[in-house]
Amino acid sequence: MTETGSRPRLWAIVGATGTGKSALSLALAQRLAATGRPAEIVNADAMQLYRGMDIGTAKLSVAQRRGIPHHLFDVLEPSEEAAVARYQPAARSVIEQIRARGADAILVGGSGLYVSSVVFDFAFPPRDDALRARLEAELDESGVDPLLARLRELAPATAAAVDARNPRRVVRALEVAMIGGDARVTLPEKPALWCAETAVVGLHCERSTLVERLDGRVEQMWADGLLDEVRGLIPNGLESGKTASRAIGYAQALAELRGDATRADAIAETQALTRRYARRQVSWFKRYPGITWIGGQDLHRLDLG
Repeated sequence: MTETGSRPRLWAIVGATGTGKSALSLALAQRLAATGRPAEIVNADAMQLYRGMDIGTAKLSVAQRRGIPHHLFDVLEPSEEAAVARYQPAARSVIEQIRARGADAILVGGSGLYVSSVVFDFAFPPRDDALRARLEAELDESGVDPLLARLRELAPATAAAVDARNPRRVVRALEVAMIGGDARVTLPEKPALWCAETAVVGLHCERSTLVERLDGRVEQMWADGLLDEVRGLIPNGLESGKTASRAIGYAQALAELRGDATRADAIAETQALTRRYARRQVSWFKRYPGITWIGGQDLHRLDLG
């Protein structure tokens, strides 16, 4: 753990979905407060940025936040696009303000690139909004295949790595390739910390236990009214949102509402995608240098400094 002296610290709580990151962030904030150090929580989950997307993202309600200040939750409409390049400066600004108030900042979430953009010192590929708009128009007119073919010509390595099933990522990769950049954002072997007073905490859970927990959580999402939540978000642009409409659980709920999937199929697909996402999260966070891995009940293992 990083030695901090009396300076406010940045904590990052990371790990796979379903491991209990939100609960740990609350417990850590309360334990810090008991030692005379206030703490505030900053969201690093891309889908919890969205207003109204609560059940499917396991977002804590205001009543569940125990009076602890929470930041960067519910800041986007479902019709808006979430972009890590815009999230990074917003999150860092919030964290700087928290620390200026003499409080610790607790960054919590499982969106690996979002967490990394804040914790580590690296920049993102360049953007050209006009070019991006033209490519998106081409996508709407001709589909993703012609764009993917052009990407293979310009940047074969990027084309091989990009998720061809995600048109948004193909468009972004082609945009960067056409302006001479590299769209492959990876974590360096020895990344430098953005904030020297940083402690990264990873939550781990046995795979079999996590799979059972995730499958059960998906079933509970439907029982808790995910379809009603999604139905209510459609007038706010959920179906047209380039990011929100593809969120795990929401895409499947939309398919069920359209009659394109049965309830059983929607739940099964959401479970499978959630398990796959959890595996990717674990692989991403395992690369973090200096991370302290704990179980969900092991808060006492952390050195509060």
